[in-house]
Amino acid sequence: MLNKLSPLLLALCVMPTLTSSAWAQSSIEDLDADGGKKASKKKKAAGAAAAETEVIREIERGLYIKAGMGTTAYLLNYGSGVLRSGTTMALTLGQDFLDQERRSMAWEVAFTTGLHNGMHWDLQRDVGVPQYIQGDTRTFQGSGAYEFSIYPARRLGIGVRLGGGVMYSPLLIHEQTYATDVVTYWGVDPGVHNSIHPFGFGGPTVEYYTKLSHFSVGADVDVAYMINWDLGVIATGYAKFSF
Repeated sequence: MLNKLSPLLLALCVMPTLTSSAWAQSSIEDLDADGGKKASKKKKAAGAAAAETEVIREIERGLYIKAGMGTTAYLLNYGSGVLRSGTTMALTLGQDFLDQERRSMAWEVAFTTGLHNGMHWDLQRDVGVPQYIQGDTRTFQGSGAYEFSIYPARRLGIGVRLGGGVMYSPLLIHEQTYATDVVTYWGVDPGVHNSIHPFGFGGPTVEYYTKLSHFSVGADVDVAYMINWDLGVIATGYAKFSF
């Protein structure tokens, strides 16, 4: 009986040793296959570099859209309450064509609309308004701009904008009434309604890149001169999404 069991006992004693040797050999082969510890360190370093790059690109620049809201105030012909500061809304499409750590450049095209309460038309002659206007007024603008910004901090951009465009202010008074009553009362048609007013503008801009990737907020303040209209200041705050 003992002779029969001896081979079985020998096999049970030898098996753990063979298993340990095979496991050790397999581990060594796996390390060798991947380049060992050096390969493992390289992979960790590559992963860390990729993570760092991903964090940096949390700030996105490129093609973007902006939605802005603010106010417009006129300073000369329509100052002193002739046209009160009104609500301005803007929708802008642009692209950063230069994207560097400390500076960027962009082009923009925008559609802007403004709404103003104004002095009633039959009161303007008595107070000596330089250029008559219908009273409550709506404006529509199409414009293009160039922007240059620097970045004193990683998330903060400060820059300047220069551009130009055209403005249109439709006649809100019935056309027949305007021709027979309003123009007759004024004695002259100022020609400011239903005509195109070219304009140029420039001013500062500031932008802050939030920790939400692709999103930033900012403000534009532009001084604009509209031909045959007035000198105005347009200030808007905006939210921006970069694709």
